[in-house]
Amino acid sequence: MPQLAQDLQGIVNHKLDALLPSDIRLFDKYVSQYEGVIKLTLGEPDLNTPEHVKQAAIADIEANDSHYAPQSGKPELRQAISKYVKGLNGVEYDPESEVAVSVGATEALNAVLGALLNAGDKVLVPTPVWSMYMQLVSLTGATPVEVDTSADGFVLTPEKLEEVLKKEGKGVKAVMINDPSNPTGVVYPKETLEGIAKVLKKYHVYAISDEIYAELIYGEAKHYSLTTFAPERTIYVSGLSKSHAMTGWRLGFICGPAEIMKNICKMNNFLITSLTNNVQAAGVEALTNGLDDPKEFKAIYERRLTFMEEGLRELGFDMARPQGAFYIFAKIPDKFKGDDVAFAKSLAKEALVGVTPGSFFGDGGKGYIRMSYASSDEDLHEALKRIGKFVSEH
Repeated sequence: MPQLAQDLQGIVNHKLDALLPSDIRLFDKYVSQYEGVIKLTLGEPDLNTPEHVKQAAIADIEANDSHYAPQSGKPELRQAISKYVKGLNGVEYDPESEVAVSVGATEALNAVLGALLNAGDKVLVPTPVWSMYMQLVSLTGATPVEVDTSADGFVLTPEKLEEVLKKEGKGVKAVMINDPSNPTGVVYPKETLEGIAKVLKKYHVYAISDEIYAELIYGEAKHYSLTTFAPERTIYVSGLSKSHAMTGWRLGFICGPAEIMKNICKMNNFLITSLTNNVQAAGVEALTNGLDDPKEFKAIYERRLTFMEEGLRELGFDMARPQGAFYIFAKIPDKFKGDDVAFAKSLAKEALVGVTPGSFFGDGGKGYIRMSYASSDEDLHEALKRIGKFVSEH
């Protein structure tokens, strides 16, 4: 096996030196060492991609669609995305100049941040939130500024946003919003988004709105998009991973005003060249003939949410009411003294249930744990039994 030449040691991108691998992934690997563990750690649906979507990809392969696609995505897919987003949010994006296809929502965020930011810029990141946000911002040379939302029901209020913008000064270029939220499942109310839009306009900053879970809303909750209230300064990121159980297909998309999309598309093109053709064919099918597919998935998740929420509350866990996505973000019982990492490690070792410590999602998540209810009904029932036994024995 070759060893790197001694004189090349340390010749790397030093921005990476300060960034650790994903805590969430590392902890998932940690709990996997225990044989028989039930993992509620990752946002991975146990459901299958709809059959008609899979068949569309197979047909595309059989048709020998094996050449480079347009860099921003095939016209038919961009048209389908534009129509879909208009139906969901009421905002119309030009398929030619305001829509781009990406390799999942994570790559979309890389393209957006890479197109917007310069070294020394700041990006506001409300926490708790998916921890990759901070790492992606840091890779650009910009600085992520955590905004703890735990005292406000895990929602960034307009008042808090303005307070932080005043404190941080002109260096702030953008604020990132994840709605519905990973890890909390909280959905932003309409009036909150309206207030945020007013503050954004006042302080001349972008919003990056990650709405990957928008199709998974439960009960009386309703999803409103920030794009509806500030379309001229909001960059919309989403995809099909969650709505159509297509995590491994890696199909995301970006929408925004044409002027900034020129830069975003350029960065996106540098990152991916083009998206796989058969994946794009599957995307067209999902967004044209599969608009009802998320409804079936949503009914399953909502049933699981009700079961888990009721069971956990009986065991002494408190939580913000989950209204979307497929996570419960629960405060660990007081007797465990708020150490979410120690709690999660002990739960994995003693009860064989894997959950994710809340502190991995930023300062706003300390003392909480995240549990995904995208696992099977059987696993969730058994996991709740094990958690109950663990809590009663401590």
